[in-house]
Amino acid sequence: MQRRELLKTAAWLPATALPIGAALTPASAEAKALGAPQAFDFASLKGRAQSLANGIFQAPSTTLPSAIADLNWDQYQAIRFRPERALWAKDDLPFSLRFFHPGLYFKTPVRLHELVNGQATEIAYQNTMFDFGKSGIHAGKLPADLGFAGFSLFFHTDPNADVAAFLGASYFRAVGGDKQYGMSTRGLAVDCGMDRAEEFPRFTDFWFEKPAKDATRLTVYALMDSPSVAGAYRFDIGPGGTLTIDVDSALYPRKPIERLGVAPLTSMFLYGENDRRMATDWRPEIHDSDGLAMNTGAGEWIWRPLTDPLNLRFNAYADENPRGFGLLQRDRKFDHYQDDGVFYDRRPSVWVEPRGKGWGKGSVQLVEIPTVDETFDNIVAFWNPADKPQPGQELLYTYRLYWGAAAPVQPPLAQVVATRTGIGGVVGQKRSYFSWRFAVDFAGGSLALLGRDAKVEAVISASRGQVEITSARPQHEIDGYRAMFDLKPTDDSTQPIDLRLYLRVNGQALTETWLYQWTPPAPADRKF
Repeated sequence: MQRRELLKTAAWLPATALPIGAALTPASAEAKALGAPQAFDFASLKGRAQSLANGIFQAPSTTLPSAIADLNWDQYQAIRFRPERALWAKDDLPFSLRFFHPGLYFKTPVRLHELVNGQATEIAYQNTMFDFGKSGIHAGKLPADLGFAGFSLFFHTDPNADVAAFLGASYFRAVGGDKQYGMSTRGLAVDCGMDRAEEFPRFTDFWFEKPAKDATRLTVYALMDSPSVAGAYRFDIGPGGTLTIDVDSALYPRKPIERLGVAPLTSMFLYGENDRRMATDWRPEIHDSDGLAMNTGAGEWIWRPLTDPLNLRFNAYADENPRGFGLLQRDRKFDHYQDDGVFYDRRPSVWVEPRGKGWGKGSVQLVEIPTVDETFDNIVAFWNPADKPQPGQELLYTYRLYWGAAAPVQPPLAQVVATRTGIGGVVGQKRSYFSWRFAVDFAGGSLALLGRDAKVEAVISASRGQVEITSARPQHEIDGYRAMFDLKPTDDSTQPIDLRLYLRVNGQALTETWLYQWTPPAPADRKF
C-alpha cells in the first residue's frame, strides 16, 4: 500500500468510529473466546517480538472474500458494530471496546485478546457483532474466522462517543475535551520521506487488560511486525480534557534501518495564512495542524510553521535528549476556518514528551509532502536517533502523548501566534525588484509588560538572500509584537531558503525562535 492510499484512510477514520447508527437489531450473545487462555505479560510480549525479529518476515495475507474486498466507501461505512456487543458492555466498567470490520483499505485482520489476571484469551470474530445495514453484505455467507480490522475505545463519561481508535498499519488517534478527531500518530515510521517506498510496520495483535470498576486508565498491549523490525508496545490510555497515552516500546531490528521514526505524528496542511498556494477553496484556511513545536534538550523553544510545498520537503533539527516536540493547532478561531462540518478549529494538538532515560543524540525530522486535497495527510514529524538501528539490538523508547487543545507545557517566552507572507516592497512606491514579505506576530510572555520606550529588536538570519525593511512594533490588539521583514533573492536558485527570527530587548530573548523555509519562485515568476 502506497503512502497516499494509506494516509487517505486516516481522513475518514472518525466517520467509522463516531456514529452509532439507529435502530440496531438486538444481538445479546456474549463475545466468544477463541482457544484456551494463555499466560501473558509485557516481558513475554518483548520475547515474542525479539523471536519474530530473529526469524524471516512472513508477509500477512491481504486476501478477503470478494463481497468484503469489493466494498466501496459508502458500503463500508454502512457496517456498524453493535454497541451492546462491546467488550465489557455488560460489566458496568468505565471502559468498553468496539471493533472495526475488515474491508475496503483494511484487508489484513488483527487478532484481539482480552487479558484478565495475567491470562489472555483471543476474541472470536462473530458476524452477529455487526449490523451490515445497506452494505449489501449477507452475514451468513462470511467466513467464521474473518477477524477484525481494529478497535475503538469508549469511556463512561460519554458512552456514545469514542475517545481513541486503532485502525490501519500502526496508526491510532485520540480526542481531548473538544471530542474532535484530527491528526494521527503511529507506533513507528520506517524510511519516511526517502526516495524509495516507505515501509509501514503494522500491529498484528492487541491485548486489552480488563480494568477495575474505578479505573481511570486502560492498558492496551500490541505486537508489531514488518520486514525491517518487530516490536512490543504498551499503551496506558487516560481519557480527559487532555487525553494522555503513556507508551512503552521495545524495538528489535531485523536489518539496518536508514531512517527510523520514533513517536511519529501524522497530520494535514493544505493551506493557511502563511501559505496560500492551494487557496482556491472558499474557506480561509484548511489544516489539522499549523506548526511543529520543539523544546530542545538545551531548553530552546522553536516554532516551525507548516507548508504545502511544491516538492517533497525534508528537514532535520539536530538535538540531544529533547524535552518534547509536537504538531500543534495553535489557531483555534472558528472564523479563521469557517468550516462547520469538520471543525478544523477544534482539531487536537499532539505533544510528545520523552520519559525515563534520555533519547540521546538525533534529530526531530519533518516531512512535508505536496498535496492537492485535504483528505490526504501530508505532514509527518518524528524523532530519528543518530545511531542507525542494527540487527540484534533492543531499542527502548518511553514517552507520553498528550492530545488536547494545547501542548501541556508552554514556553516561558512569547509564542508565535501568526505567520503571514506576501509580496514585499514599500506601499506607494514603485517596485524595481522582487522580494517577499514575512510578518510574524508574537504574544504572551512578558511582551505586554514592555514600556513604550523599550528597544525591541528583531534578530533575523537567512541562509541566502538579502534581508531588508526590518521592523518590530507593538500589536496592542493581541498584547504582543509584530516583526516584519522582506527577503530579496540574490540569485536565480529555487532551492529553499532557511529563515530564523526572534525578538530581544537589551540582549535578552523575549520570544521563542521562529524557523521558516521559503522556496523562491523561478526567475520568470518573480513578478513585482
